Amino acid sequence: MAKPKKRTSSSKKDTFKEVSNDIPKVSSPKQDPPKSIFKDSPVYDLLHYFEKAPVQWEARYILVLTAVLLRSAVGLGGHSGYHTPPTFGDFEAQRHWMELTINLPISKWYYFDLSYWGLDYPPLTAYHSYLLGMIGSFINGSWFSLDESRGMETDGLRFFMRFMAIASELVLYIPAILTIANILGKKFNINRMDQIIISLVIINQPHLVLIDHGHYQFNSVMLGFFVYSVIDLIKNNLYLASIWFVSCINFKQMGLYYSLFIFFYILSQLKSFSGFILVGLTVAITQFVYLLPFILTKPESVLQIVLRVFPFNRGLFEDKVANFWCTTNVLIKYREIIDAAQLPKLALLATLLAVIPANVYLFFKIRSRPSTKIQGLIYGFSLNSLSFYLFSFQVHEKSILIALIPILLLLLIDHKDIDIIQWINNVGTFSLYPLLKKDELIMQYFVSNFLINWLIGPKILLQKKYSLNTVVVWGTYLLMIVYHVIDATMSPPTRYPDLWVILNIAISFAGFSYFWLWLVYKIYKL
Repeated sequence: MAKPKKRTSSSKKDTFKEVSNDIPKVSSPKQDPPKSIFKDSPVYDLLHYFEKAPVQWEARYILVLTAVLLRSAVGLGGHSGYHTPPTFGDFEAQRHWMELTINLPISKWYYFDLSYWGLDYPPLTAYHSYLLGMIGSFINGSWFSLDESRGMETDGLRFFMRFMAIASELVLYIPAILTIANILGKKFNINRMDQIIISLVIINQPHLVLIDHGHYQFNSVMLGFFVYSVIDLIKNNLYLASIWFVSCINFKQMGLYYSLFIFFYILSQLKSFSGFILVGLTVAITQFVYLLPFILTKPESVLQIVLRVFPFNRGLFEDKVANFWCTTNVLIKYREIIDAAQLPKLALLATLLAVIPANVYLFFKIRSRPSTKIQGLIYGFSLNSLSFYLFSFQVHEKSILIALIPILLLLLIDHKDIDIIQWINNVGTFSLYPLLKKDELIMQYFVSNFLINWLIGPKILLQKKYSLNTVVVWGTYLLMIVYHVIDATMSPPTRYPDLWVILNIAISFAGFSYFWLWLVYKIYKL
């Protein structure tokens, strides 16, 4: 019987080649980068030259320079209280806080001349004012001379104040937006050029630019702290996120609009009771550090800070604001039918009813489906902050900025919703029009609004989709145009001098209410 031939290694290789040659070769398809949704927009036409990776850094520099240029142009206009003695406006308030913090001991900061722009923001605003005041007094001591500098509006001082607002934004807010755009862009497969464009859209929204660099405030500092807190929540750095958030509410107490949801969210991420204790200690220690200079100099001033920061003796709402209480007050005079002491409780109840159901739902959704964590985080902050604006106590018209920033971050989750997201930002800017008109910033209002919407492009913002959203968006834009025509061509009736302002808040409130319902719908669809 003949023995079978032993197969050599070379014959094995030949056999493998024969078999492999018989198998049809399937070329793996190349993963094309996602197409830009801004392909038909002017902003894409302007920036697509920097689409290639080696030159994308140049697009970021152009973005930042554009932001500085826009803010500088807005700053050439008027500001709050310009040439209107005796108390002037927010510009003078910010200048006065720099004046008092550098000239008085810390124990007197929250007691000094409360009838004239007494300090009524938390300690981090006071420290920020002190830092800027020291820089300014080094340049020109007369700008912040105690009492003697009141109402000063020289060109040099105005330039310094405008420059400090831009510098504060460049240090905190703009880097925060660029960072979160990069992080969420990678997680949600947004190409690099769209990340840059969305960053440009967020950074150059007229509402924040007009308030901080026209009217004059430092909201971008608070919002920068908030965005960094969101960044660390995404990274699951709960302790660092807590420090950022405590910094946010210690710069402006309106940061508390985010507080209820961040509590629910952090709770959903904790695995043990010890983790809960550590987060609590982080919050307490951070708060203690911010209050420590006051505790060491005059412990009772801590109570004074609380009384100044939370003025419950004021009204249900401040001036004319497009929230539930001010809008419905046209028909229901709350101050006449409800005791003033009960109004804060009523506002608290309404706010809790607006946010608790969604927060509980998101808590269990995020715990059961961790893949929804980031979407739930941004939607949760958006709904909570808008609910606080609509229903909470003592709301200013400028507080809409607090809701619009997390809403803008939704572009980094699903940029296909850009039409309705930009629409609500347009409504938000529109709601500020009466204030901006008072500040003589009408030209800046129209130009900055036109610029941001032109950059995105009408093909994107006015998509011809037949849906309820389309009807609401087009209908709102039509009402806003009609309002501006009426405001420009007609005076309100003598009997109702605030009629045009009431019309503005009614249109704005309707838009905010619809978007609130849209957010609820999106949350329950997660």
